[in-house]
Amino acid sequence: MKTERIRIAVLCSGGGTNFQAVMNASEAGLIPDGEIVLVISDHREAYVLERAKRYGVKTAVADRREIGDRAAREEKILSLLAEHQIGLVVFAGFMTILSEKFVKAYPMRAINVHPALLPSFGGKGMYGLHVHEAALAKGVKVTGATVHYVTEECDGGPIIAQRAVEVREGDTPEILQKRVMREAEWVILPEAVETVCKKLKGE
Repeated sequence: MKTERIRIAVLCSGGGTNFQAVMNASEAGLIPDGEIVLVISDHREAYVLERAKRYGVKTAVADRREIGDRAAREEKILSLLAEHQIGLVVFAGFMTILSEKFVKAYPMRAINVHPALLPSFGGKGMYGLHVHEAALAKGVKVTGATVHYVTEECDGGPIIAQRAVEVREGDTPEILQKRVMREAEWVILPEAVETVCKKLKGE
């Protein structure tokens, strides 16, 4: 039985609010089986890198503009994950879609948070505000967020956790996005991270 904590890398392209939620949970002792040791972004100016530095978490960049070839960018990411002995990869608003090779390197060891109740409003093109625009256009009364394992099918991996959020009269995509983050993503992502770390420790 493994006793050491699972080493976690967070992959993020933007501000890092989901990273912040996981760090808050970790600081509160709610992720006893995992430890965030690395943050990787595909944008050199991503604010998540500043957040990570505040916690003394190592950062790395595989910038889309500097490494235009997706395969080369993926190779750099895989090399960084191996170098830091990462046991769990957490996708938290990462805009580079990785290949089957990546998925095979981290089978059931990579998870993603998606701002909808999958399988609704998932798949190609469904990211960021697009998801909330689609939900409002459809007229759904309930949306939410999902944490799932990353597989070869975009947003199609086994679901780990979901949380529903009410859609209200007068919601704009921006208002709905904030509510889904606050009431669902920031709640279930830290919980899912601990759930998966605990499971991996038991293997």
